[in-house]
Amino acid sequence: MSIVSEPILRRKIADEVFARLKFLIESGELSAGDEMPSERELMERYGVGRPAIREAMQALASKGLVEISQGERAKVLRITAESIIRQVDLPAKLMLSGSADSLEHLKSARIFFERGMIREAAVKATPEHIAELEALLERQVQNLGDADAFIEADMDFHQYIASISGNPIFVAVSGAMLGWLKAYHSEMLIWTGRENFTLTEHEEIIRAIESRDADVAEQAMIKHLERSRALYALKNRK
Repeated sequence: MSIVSEPILRRKIADEVFARLKFLIESGELSAGDEMPSERELMERYGVGRPAIREAMQALASKGLVEISQGERAKVLRITAESIIRQVDLPAKLMLSGSADSLEHLKSARIFFERGMIREAAVKATPEHIAELEALLERQVQNLGDADAFIEADMDFHQYIASISGNPIFVAVSGAMLGWLKAYHSEMLIWTGRENFTLTEHEEIIRAIESRDADVAEQAMIKHLERSRALYALKNRK
């Protein structure tokens, strides 16, 4: 059946309220930080009941357009690359949890992405950037033996490299991929001496960035990520 001959379905009241509230945001009538109209005001404006208003507000919140706090009016959120990508966080984790292939694809995507980020860093890094990377490496050294803190510092190291690009979309993508992978990071990393390989490789990456040699930096990153990709695996699968 073509779209022109499909039956026209009556929209739920909550869906219509959602569409109108979304238009207020899209049109700029309500901007980031503005409070949404009260439930009573919206009920009177649109001639609908409280359940329809609340359902529409929840739909706006689920799409990252507003923030709902207990006892306060909902507020329009500022749309950022991070807030947009956060909307796919749960579906991405569910996809990964059910498919070994998806996890392998994510590992490969991460390597492809970080190859580009390291080349950007080699071109754009300042002495201040190098100093911050060295501080992050030292934080890892100080957290040897503490798996959670060590891995957190590891993630911050890689995300900081993405931030050197100056592109907030790259930073958001980096943070998302690292967050999705974190759930599958094997505890084998700690207590086996493998954390020392990580420290050595991070040092090599810093020196390559500092030398401003994009080719050497890229090869250092590939070696690091190819070695560590085996440390990410689906758990509790038979």
